[in-house]
Amino acid sequence: MLSDADRDIIRLANDPLFPRWLEQIRAIGGCAHPIYLSGSTVTRDALTGELISSYSTAGEPGERLAVRCRNRRASVCEPCSYLHAGDTYQLIRAGLSGGKNVPGAVRNQPRLFVTLTAPSFGSVHRFLDGERCRPRRDGGECEHGRPVGCGLVHAENDTALGRPLCADCYDHVAHVLWHAHAGRLWDRFTTAVRRHLASAAGIPRSKLRDHLVVSFAKVAEYQKRAAIHFHGVVRLDGPAGPGDPSPDWATAQLLTDAVHTAAQSANVRVPGSDAYGTELLAFGTQLAVRPIWSFADDEGPTDDAVAAYVAKYVSKGTAETGAGLDYRVTSLDDIHAAVVTSHVGALMATCWRLGGLPELERLRLRSWAHTLGYRGHILTKSRRYSTTYTALREERAEYRRGDTDPTDSPAVVTDSNWRYVGSGYTAGAALVAAGIAEDHVMSRQLAREAIEDEGRGWEL
Repeated sequence: MLSDADRDIIRLANDPLFPRWLEQIRAIGGCAHPIYLSGSTVTRDALTGELISSYSTAGEPGERLAVRCRNRRASVCEPCSYLHAGDTYQLIRAGLSGGKNVPGAVRNQPRLFVTLTAPSFGSVHRFLDGERCRPRRDGGECEHGRPVGCGLVHAENDTALGRPLCADCYDHVAHVLWHAHAGRLWDRFTTAVRRHLASAAGIPRSKLRDHLVVSFAKVAEYQKRAAIHFHGVVRLDGPAGPGDPSPDWATAQLLTDAVHTAAQSANVRVPGSDAYGTELLAFGTQLAVRPIWSFADDEGPTDDAVAAYVAKYVSKGTAETGAGLDYRVTSLDDIHAAVVTSHVGALMATCWRLGGLPELERLRLRSWAHTLGYRGHILTKSRRYSTTYTALREERAEYRRGDTDPTDSPAVVTDSNWRYVGSGYTAGAALVAAGIAEDHVMSRQLAREAIEDEGRGWEL
């Protein structure tokens, strides 16, 4: 007996426009949640009004065109997340090595790879590569009657990692409030870096831009304990931007000192309340600051390694890291029904409880309970760091058109009229799209293996 999906596939295959529909889905790489548009584009000569080109969805299957959903999360749409990760790699790398309209001289500027962490909100189980988690010679228990230490040697994939030794001792409120203010903390950090540089040079903070520009790019990542930490690139440029050498006094060592000072001093004060006791939020004591090298070196990561590292994390969803959900919750019942650890569930419930307080209404904690209160973008950058996602997408579109699109010419006028008409797949169409996505994954894997084989042959 045929399933609904099988019958739907037969229906699709018997449609005269099935080849064109298949061509559309292949063009978007088997996107898991395509968006459908209906409309037309007409391009004419600006002087004569002569028709140069035109396109309409009137002849397309269902009179609509499928476009990518562009979701960055691999758990939501793997094909689009792959493209997003690739764009992120190019965006970060361009700010380190040049390219994409960024001068190659940028690699000569002082550059650091910085990791900023959240403070401790309570003891959690941890992986120490063969060592005991939290050994306590004298044992001991907390006020709730639970051990204050752990003598186990956890495996790297142990589900206990990141969970509190005592859930009642753990400061869930501080954890949530820290997430809600993490974006402001980063802003205070970047401001403090600039202030330290200006002070070291003996110039007013307001005049620093006349001497140098500090550029940043950062990605947010959830740790095992479900706390956000930031990986960031910090670069010094001259006043004219990436291609302009920074002043002689703006050295990598001075930048390192500025980062250390800023990480220790940046803080956000939260007004006190009877419902919580946290008033001052700051970064944790764990700080990593490493110079970025253009070529392989034992002292620090390379341009390519940093770009690849950032790209790897930008496509990970909250649910994929085990630190929340990829969809919003609308009630406590949704939180209780969510398939998450007890630690994450407690943080989500704390968001919901604090979100009901009038003094915290501005933080919209209930709307962001699925991300444990964090409401910032996964990746952000300063304006002059490098290119943009939009520019990268336009470049890719031009490449696919063969760079023959006439719409870039000032001598033409383009009239476009588009509207949203739907999204997603039927049951059979979803299976076909999934097969196309798998083919793309296999093709990339074969390409990587071919490159690796070629490299081994060269070594021999």
